[in-house]
Amino acid sequence: MEVKVAIQGKRGSFHHIVAQHYFGPHLLLVPCKVFDTTVRAVIDGDADFAVMAIENSIAGSIIPNYALIDQNDLKIVGEYGLSIDHNFMALPGQIIENIKEVHSHPMALLQCKNFFQDYPNIIMVESEDTAEEAFRISKEQIKGIAAIASEEASKIYNLNILANSIQTIKNNITRFVIVEKNGNLVPEDKINKASLKFTLDHQRGSLAAVLNVMSDCQLNLTKIQSLPVIETPGKYAFFVDVTFDDFTNYEKARKLIAIMASKFKILGEYTQHQK
Repeated sequence: MEVKVAIQGKRGSFHHIVAQHYFGPHLLLVPCKVFDTTVRAVIDGDADFAVMAIENSIAGSIIPNYALIDQNDLKIVGEYGLSIDHNFMALPGQIIENIKEVHSHPMALLQCKNFFQDYPNIIMVESEDTAEEAFRISKEQIKGIAAIASEEASKIYNLNILANSIQTIKNNITRFVIVEKNGNLVPEDKINKASLKFTLDHQRGSLAAVLNVMSDCQLNLTKIQSLPVIETPGKYAFFVDVTFDDFTNYEKARKLIAIMASKFKILGEYTQHQK
């Protein structure tokens, strides 16, 4: 049975690679230009799941995607950590000396900035998506312009890689989450990670008290991210990821935090991805 999966970007994008790894061969891809459209595809039933990048080991959290998941009441049902390799590619027959511009997503350009210090004549141009530029160069047979994209994109769009793994920091991991409209797809005995959101009253020690509960219940806090509560200036919501070995301990902590918080929400309960 085919699974319809929405992604931001085209075939050959890093979202596409994660979807292939996570869902396997029975995958029907629903490419979308922006994350808002990706989320809408799940809400409207045009896709069963969506794959969304949520944080990068170099750049940090992708804040707008946290907000999209929260505001649209989507549920995180899985995650996947992908090692990101950025490759410099162009039409067959081109060499680096032929290249006048390189086009890619702003984050990819930033992560490869040091490589291009050796090529001051190459202008870095921002675009919406890594694979989109590989597709455009191939489709329009554009010479003199290169893309930064995945090795998968070079194969799909028949481009030659002029330089491999050009990112400045080689250990570059992006964490992606798998989201669904209804949630509750993961059996309790498989759940060892949770993503939670809570808002606390503006009182001294309130966050420390919640963190103590997590510690007392043997939860491992792997991520904490604060976002301002727009309708209440000066107040913050906290997005946290926790891992645990015993679901009963997690359940106890969850109930206590729900009592302590002025607002509490479960964004997802799922299986931690093991690299």
